[in-house]
Amino acid sequence: MGSYSVEIQGSPDADMSSVFRNLCRSSPWKWTSLRFEYLDRPGDAGDTVRAWLRRPGALRLETMEGTLLHSTTGINDSRDGLYLGSKRKSWLLPAHLVTPVYDSGGLVRRRPEAAYGEPSFGNGRLAAALDPVELSGNAPVPMEFPESNRVALGPIREVDHEGRPALETIATPGHSYVAADPGRPLCFPGRTLLRVDLGTGVCVSSQSLDGDTAGQGHWMRVLGVDEYMLDDLFLAESMNLTDVRKHISWELGPHA
Repeated sequence: MGSYSVEIQGSPDADMSSVFRNLCRSSPWKWTSLRFEYLDRPGDAGDTVRAWLRRPGALRLETMEGTLLHSTTGINDSRDGLYLGSKRKSWLLPAHLVTPVYDSGGLVRRRPEAAYGEPSFGNGRLAAALDPVELSGNAPVPMEFPESNRVALGPIREVDHEGRPALETIATPGHSYVAADPGRPLCFPGRTLLRVDLGTGVCVSSQSLDGDTAGQGHWMRVLGVDEYMLDDLFLAESMNLTDVRKHISWELGPHA
């Protein structure tokens, strides 16, 4: 869908709340590959990891010094066992192959049934941040029951996050909020400062502001979107494929 720009000044809070929630539903249709840095809070620079992710299930993680922490295996494995399970979920299409209901600005208002899910490592917060639908739900709640929203949103403003535009708000969880990983939520009890990247729909920052969880959350820096990524990047053992994006030098013999 590309980038999305909104005019913040003078917009009614209700309209901006809809934009924020629709943005949180939009990630599966906004990108296919992502290169980024990620840090779980509390933490310091030494805990930051560098990541490459290619949907639907390929992930590579390295330390900032280049040490491999995790690389997806089995991305080319047969899916026969999954389909022979005869479960309805086995036959759901990936999200990018089904069409959602969009709002007038090109963000997702209603998500269809699909095979959602992001690869993760260590805990579920990374996967939740990559597709932060837990903050919005799959569709708007009835206008008569606004308290049914997953989270209540404060004033929303556009900010710069590591060189990219993002929407920022302070949220509090509602009674219907259920984190994908209960131990690593995006929205904590009390108030949570949230930022969602406008171009990707990824939650690039969460920070608890209250209580025993104050300071917890995550931080992400998006470095590249929809870059070409070889299978070789995600395998435990290299297949020695040539990256055609790089210049190939030829050494000439002495009589050439």
